[in-house]
Amino acid sequence: MRVDTPMRKPLDRHALWSLLSEKSDFWTEVDVVQVTGSTNADLAEAAKHGAPEGLVLIAEEQAAGRGRLGRQWVSPARAGLTMSFLLRPTVPREQWGTLSLLTAVALEESLKAVCGVRAKLKWPNDVLIDGRKVCGILAQVEGNAVIVGAGLNVSLTEEELPVPEATSLRIAGASTLDRVEIAAGFLAHVAAVYQTWNERGPASVIERWRRESATLGRHVAVSFPNGRNLTGRAVGIDADGCLQVAGPDGAVETIAAGDIVHLRPQD
Repeated sequence: MRVDTPMRKPLDRHALWSLLSEKSDFWTEVDVVQVTGSTNADLAEAAKHGAPEGLVLIAEEQAAGRGRLGRQWVSPARAGLTMSFLLRPTVPREQWGTLSLLTAVALEESLKAVCGVRAKLKWPNDVLIDGRKVCGILAQVEGNAVIVGAGLNVSLTEEELPVPEATSLRIAGASTLDRVEIAAGFLAHVAAVYQTWNERGPASVIERWRRESATLGRHVAVSFPNGRNLTGRAVGIDADGCLQVAGPDGAVETIAAGDIVHLRPQD
């Protein structure tokens, strides 16, 4: 499989918009900036001022990007796709928590279609290749809007990875590292999955997530926001996207928020 040489040239907004428009009529605007603190923060501010659904912001470099639990997200300039998009869902607010799963499903499908790589999904919002993280997703509510951010490692080398548990499309042997192609494919898949989700609810997304899950069936360690810890087997995911974990006594606990570590069988 031929891999394009990663030139890390600036992202061509016009080329991206042209290609995306051929694939989807959902998105209203795509903006590309050289550097910003956080694309999520920028779109959250835009949402406060009434920005419409379908706005996409991509940054060549983030100075203050963050992941879950306030972790920093770092990537060399133009080595990845750091983007956020603004949605205004019409489904009940209690179902909005599944938008991270929706985004992960869309990315898994687009990576297979565009790059020829197989990914798996780690609850609640990571995308893995060969067990290593290639993308993190962060969704936040701002009034009647949801801002979804994604940081995808594209052309990073092993030496550039922020942690050993990370990977990139380059390392995974993707058939293309063209960020225009990858971004257009991803956003088109997001739009298609989101429109079904908005019309019919999250059941289809949940089922698609289950099929590609790297978490279900695994022994996991759960760290809760209040400092509590739980070890058990991930046995299911409910209709709201919450993880179900069977503890040592067999009792099943439903987890809406927590940090998950996949444990090796001997753990």
